[in-house]
Amino acid sequence: MAAHGRPALRDLFDESPTPHIAHPPRTHHRDFYVATDGSFRSSRAGGLGAVIETRDGCRVARVALHDGSPDNNVAEFRALHLGLDVLAERAPDDARVGVLVDHDDLASNVNAAVLAAGHPDFEPPAQFRVPPASRHHWRGIRARLSGFDEVRAARIESDHNPAHPLANDPAGFEHVNRELDRCVLPEPLDGTADDDPRYPPPSRRDRRASD
Repeated sequence: MAAHGRPALRDLFDESPTPHIAHPPRTHHRDFYVATDGSFRSSRAGGLGAVIETRDGCRVARVALHDGSPDNNVAEFRALHLGLDVLAERAPDDARVGVLVDHDDLASNVNAAVLAAGHPDFEPPAQFRVPPASRHHWRGIRARLSGFDEVRAARIESDHNPAHPLANDPAGFEHVNRELDRCVLPEPLDGTADDDPRYPPPSRRDRRASD
């Protein structure tokens, strides 16, 4: 259950599974969250969407672009590449980033790549599953992942993905691309229980063991 009044992307991240990586209490200590989605149309009139927020819920950017991906899988990879490019322009190199996608393989790939980067032999815990038409975007995604201090991906439901409407109706949301560029930093952690790594995030704090 979502915690009332908490920033949308942070809340979604805390409530969602993170493939290959345990979800410890300090998971919610991200500086930025980026949600992305890609849509496919047989007419090649699909779209890409991205929403970026700080830990405290301040919007950094929204993007809604037309796209001609050959299928939905490729569209998802392109959307994440786009979202990470936009975030990289607005976040410091030491940022801790939470990625939210509604594509199982993509979330798995991101976390596997993060773990591989810290492995002595650069071996991922699972084989990457990348569509051939996305290999160049996957290379760009991995380059962006390595440019942040810490990254973790969560797999969310499509109907909960705030980037979904942007990707599915880029013409209707074209105005978001004209929003002023913002380089917003989250408020510093103040040492309260909500920010203390010894405590789980509010969305989990009062759950019974069976939950």
